[in-house]
Order: sequence, then structure tokens, then C-alpha cells
Amino acid sequence: MRWTRNIRVAALLATAALGLTACGGGSDQPAAPSKGGAPIVVASFNFTDSQILAEIYASALEAKGYPVTRKLNLGSRELVYPSLKSGELQFLPEYQGAAITTGFGKEATKDAKAEHDQLEKLFAPEGVGLLNYAAAEDKNTYIMKADVAKSKGIASISDLKKLDKVVMAGPPECEKRLPCFKGFKDVYKLANATFQTVQEAGPRVQQLNSGAVTVIPVDSVSPLVGDSQYVALKDDLAIVPTENVVPAVNKKVLDGRGTDFANVVNAVSAKLTTDGMRELNKRVDADGEPAADVAKDWLKQQGLG
Repeated sequence: MRWTRNIRVAALLATAALGLTACGGGSDQPAAPSKGGAPIVVASFNFTDSQILAEIYASALEAKGYPVTRKLNLGSRELVYPSLKSGELQFLPEYQGAAITTGFGKEATKDAKAEHDQLEKLFAPEGVGLLNYAAAEDKNTYIMKADVAKSKGIASISDLKKLDKVVMAGPPECEKRLPCFKGFKDVYKLANATFQTVQEAGPRVQQLNSGAVTVIPVDSVSPLVGDSQYVALKDDLAIVPTENVVPAVNKKVLDGRGTDFANVVNAVSAKLTTDGMRELNKRVDADGEPAADVAKDWLKQQGLG
């Protein structure tokens, strides 16, 4: 989802964008719905779930004869959005709530259908459209050690007020974002909370396990959610919006590729679930399988490959 993982330097996106200038439409874009023409540039953020989703959609399109170019693991929204809006990147699996709050700086409605309508209006002036959203969500979730939570009677973020000191470890952007540490301070009013920048996900977990920090943000599709060693805290004041997966697609691509293209993408979205994505993430993060292989295997299991 997203921005709870490490950020790549801006140069990475700049380098990736150098080869994209011919892919944003123009004279090579077919005038009528077609499976030919310039490749569709499919992008992802720099975390596992986003890369798996991009591979799933890209492979599904390729299986139906659409040419695809992958530009994966690019970075955060701050780095990806300029190229999405310019048309250099043409297809991005997004997360509705985070796109609204982080991508556009607006307050999300916290309802999937309403968020879809809201995000569609925000993207429209940028030449980007949305297809159907999936049931699958990848949202910020806050975990702490289960033994500590049990001993202190903590089940929700609000309960953290019971502690003398709360230390959250997260990536640097978390500190200033409302669905992360800023929400702990401004919405939950946790005067006992401090923030510690730990950019990589692995070291954050190590810090949590050692007791050096109290709570860390993880993705809801992370294998850590549901692990008996940890407790996922209830977001009782709802600082985190719903985060349904939704394909954001350049409007020239949508118009040029037509209904068949939309049907291929929507068929994938209809099969995506949060539990299913958690299993796919486990296969990549814990079992070490390549995201491309996991994606193709999932498509075959769903009859879409």
C-alpha cells in the first residue's frame, strides 16, 4: 500500500522515465480499440503488494494479447504521480484512500464506493480514469507485541494512552501523514507518543521484537497481521480510510483500447481479496518466490491466465 515501506530516491523514477516518453499516446496510439500499438506502461510503487498487483494486471493483459511494458518498484506517490499524470506511466494499481489523502491531499470519505467517485473526480483533470475497484484492501495497520498488549490491556490505538511512553517506528513520511503518526498525535491526542525513523521494514520489525519500539505500521496484507506474536490495534477513530485496490489508467489508453480492455482488467479486480493478497505477499516476502511467478500462478488458479 503503499508508503509504509522504504522510499527509493527520486533519481530512480527519473531514470525509469527516460525511456517512457514515446509511450504516453500521440501518433502511435491506435485510433480505434485495438490490441496492437504501443505497449501499455504498467507501473508499481516500491513495495511487495503493489509489485504483485502490477504483475497480475500486466500478465492478464498479455494473456489477452495486449502489449505491456513494466516499470515496477519505482517509489512513493510523490515520485510516481508526476509521470502518471503526464502519461509516461499509463496503468497503476492504486489504493483508493491513500490516493485521495496522500496523492491529492484531500480527506477521504472512508466508504469504498464514495471513495471511488471522489478519486475519479480528482483524477479526471489529469487525464486519468478509474476502472472497477476490488474487494481487496491494503491499508495501514498498527501492530504491537501480543504479550505487551495483553499485559497492559491494549486492543485499540486509543488504549495506547495507558502506557507511560509510546514509540512508533516508521518510514520518514509516516511522521507527517494523518493516516500514520500525525494521526496518533492530532486525532488520537497521544501526548505520550514519539516517532523514530526506521526506513526499512525488516529493521522496524526487529525493533518491535526487541522492545525498543512500541508499535509499527504494516500493510494489512502483511503476513505479520494475524501472526500470534502480534496484535493488530483497532483504529477506533478511523484515521485510516478504506484502501480498496483500483486500477488508475490513462484516459487515452482507456479510450483507445476499448471495452475489451476494461473487461480484462475488471475481471482481475473482481477476483482480488484481502486474504488472497496476504497469501500472495507471504509467498514473495516469506517464501522468496518471484512476484511475476506468483502473479501468473494466481491468474491460472482464477482461470484468467
